[in-house]
Amino acid sequence: MASLLELIGHTPMVELKKLNSNPNIKIYAKLEGNNPGGSVKDRAAFNMIASALDRGDIRPGDKMVEATSGNTGIALAMIARFYNLDLELVMPDTSTRERTLTMEAFGARVTLLTGMETCRDYAEEKAAKGEAFILNQFANPDNWGAHYKTTAPEIWADTAGSITHFVSAMGTTGTIMGCSRYLKEQNPNVQIIGCQPTEEASIPGIRRWPEAYLPKIFEPQRVDRVMDITEQEAIDYTRRLAREEGVFAGMSTGGAAAAAFRIASELEQGTIVFIACDRGDRYLSSSLFG
Repeated sequence: MASLLELIGHTPMVELKKLNSNPNIKIYAKLEGNNPGGSVKDRAAFNMIASALDRGDIRPGDKMVEATSGNTGIALAMIARFYNLDLELVMPDTSTRERTLTMEAFGARVTLLTGMETCRDYAEEKAAKGEAFILNQFANPDNWGAHYKTTAPEIWADTAGSITHFVSAMGTTGTIMGCSRYLKEQNPNVQIIGCQPTEEASIPGIRRWPEAYLPKIFEPQRVDRVMDITEQEAIDYTRRLAREEGVFAGMSTGGAAAAAFRIASELEQGTIVFIACDRGDRYLSSSLFG
């Protein structure tokens, strides 16, 4: 019988057959909501904590602080319990109540502040004062390393190496950085597409960072194309995924799906894989499915 942490990864991929009518193009969603913590962030959270423990950066009983928009915080809160780590999570006060309650259910303390940039500043300042250890997912190579070691190899194996386009929302950029490294090593012709919100859009889980806050792990040359996604596009595809394909996911997944189908409209043939980042039940108190 596997332990909970051993269940992280090995998520299924589902082919979208109702939304896609072109038989020469395959579009797959990798269902990261099937991770035990409910999102793709389980992978990075586990790798960051396990690697920090292995290096001796942290020890059981230590205090940690991390800024998060939600999914990383939930994953960290779940995994921190296994290692007896005292965790404070700092999150924007616009986050859905489900996220805060889930983090607290795992035993984390949650601090709500205005804006993600403010949350990041708070966590980094607290760590700089020596009050807690920060993993800093935005600058931690163990973030993208999780996807290099697990996510991308799974995608390559499940498509039998036929993938032509990989699509991911960009937040911390860990998923796209790790997957780009691995997939390009297997086939340099695989196209890596990142999604960011348009200037006026607010899409939970996808960010358009000010230059000063651009994640340090992000290497723009590893992304072949960046697509701007409108808020309405993300909402529409999130709802269509649920109603037409039975894929119940959050708004960042809708954004990635919008990009995947935009790419499909430009191709004669190909195999497109996009990341379905989390589960839709984390957004039920919002208007997303209303």
